[in-house]
Amino acid sequence: MTVPADADGAVDGVPWWRRGVVYQVYPRSFLDTNGDGVGDLPGIAAKLGHLRALGADAVWISPFYPSPMRDFGYDVTDHRGVDPLFGTPGDFDRLLAEAHALGIRVILDYVPNHTSDLHPWFAESRASRDNPKRDWYVWRDPGPGGGPPNNWLSTFGGSAWTLDEATGQYYLHTFLVEQPDLNWRNPAVEAEMLEVMRFWLDRGVDGLRVDAVQNVIKDERFRDNPPNPDFREGDDPFNRLLRVWSGDRPEVHGVIARMRRVVDAYDGDRVLIGEVYNTVERVLPYYGDDGAGCHFPYNFQLIVLPWKAREIDAAIRRYESLLPPGAWPNWVLGNHDRSRIASRVGRAQARVAAMLLLTLRGTPTIYYGDEIGMTDVPIPPERVQDPFEKNVPGMGLGRDPERTPMQWSGAPNAGFTPGTPWLPVAADYRETNVETQRCDPESMLALHRRLIALRRAEPALSLGSWTPVDAGGDVLAYLREHEGTRFLVALNLGPEPASLPFDGSGEVVLSTDIDPKDIPVRDRVELRGNEAVVVRLSPSIKPSAGMGG
Repeated sequence: MTVPADADGAVDGVPWWRRGVVYQVYPRSFLDTNGDGVGDLPGIAAKLGHLRALGADAVWISPFYPSPMRDFGYDVTDHRGVDPLFGTPGDFDRLLAEAHALGIRVILDYVPNHTSDLHPWFAESRASRDNPKRDWYVWRDPGPGGGPPNNWLSTFGGSAWTLDEATGQYYLHTFLVEQPDLNWRNPAVEAEMLEVMRFWLDRGVDGLRVDAVQNVIKDERFRDNPPNPDFREGDDPFNRLLRVWSGDRPEVHGVIARMRRVVDAYDGDRVLIGEVYNTVERVLPYYGDDGAGCHFPYNFQLIVLPWKAREIDAAIRRYESLLPPGAWPNWVLGNHDRSRIASRVGRAQARVAAMLLLTLRGTPTIYYGDEIGMTDVPIPPERVQDPFEKNVPGMGLGRDPERTPMQWSGAPNAGFTPGTPWLPVAADYRETNVETQRCDPESMLALHRRLIALRRAEPALSLGSWTPVDAGGDVLAYLREHEGTRFLVALNLGPEPASLPFDGSGEVVLSTDIDPKDIPVRDRVELRGNEAVVVRLSPSIKPSAGMGG
């Protein structure tokens, strides 16, 4: 069943991505169909029914391009191909067609900042200083004394510069040594990478999530980054310097504007999403002006903030107040780079977090497995795969724990693979899996399905306005309204019972405790510990001093 849409992909004139829910799949860990222990594209296609039953409107698929897998696909050797590990181009086309037949849009990861050091372009670039592709990457002469050109650091530890002894120059790699940065100041590089976007859009994909977009332009004078005054021993060493000159330069917004023009040239309401880890003030300019920026840059506040009601409340208010006119918010609880929400806040609060994610104003993204409450999995030293952990050991920076196989059933290896999984499966997979939760009306999966169904049925929860409600202690609350229909969302971020007074009456239509519907409330919402509720307010309710801080 497809979603009725206008010719441009909008429903009732509203872009699908404003109404919709995005689901992220990490292909290596979703479903393995050939027994090699690594998930693949046919595996994603086989589980599209799960996404449809969940209520997802789009699937964002992390990279599956040809790669030596030093960074598991983010080190690309062919931006237009499919790595045999994941299948064939035909497998991708079938996945795309089957997703569209189910009304599920497909968003791909687009990796513009760098390639693999095994990419044919880099092989040419490093061949000699006068090679025609030399300037396709960022090369610099050694600094004084023969060392790196400046003090820039790699995200994955150590200097961001590596000396190529054959040519006597250093090349820049914001990430791994094996991931040299492309030179987006070279018009030929930009032209080629924009053609990569067109290749996938021509093939029919519905959008692109742009990886590390703030890094594609660097300071043309290559100045040293200043020290970070807030750095403390024990922090990630990458944060020792403020990244003033190595990324987030003003010229990046011109690049994004040209990316946006590529996307906007296609019908079907295609979407451009930017990955930008930065302060709110620095992230918001990536929306751009007059449609020149991303449709939205990802907002990671719920991943990085302490799980405290007052801090989250203040952050939401601030984000909403700073959004440029016409900009659409978005929220994320987890992804392939950060610890899972159930491990960060506990299983009980993960249910509250799900209600927060799916009732705030803006587009929510669900990371695979969060819908069943998957947690981080301890990785024995001999099973570590992530280069981040290998380069900066002992600091808990490795990303393997949140990338473990999807838990489909109580079968061996959680039904993920008939072979040996590339990462260990969680010890609790027999209890925490899709098959078990599918038939349990009180499960995490059931809660997600109900929340998404309610969001889909009620425009107030998908498109409506957002108004904060004053609350105290561990309670976070807000109103959502659309065309006279109003909901009060009240969330208890603590383990002790709490209450929220309000003027008027209504009925609880959904609780994280999965109570029966239509529970009447008047003048006060009583919350058990670790409980969140959605209250449909009676039409007579008007804003008051207690509602709408």
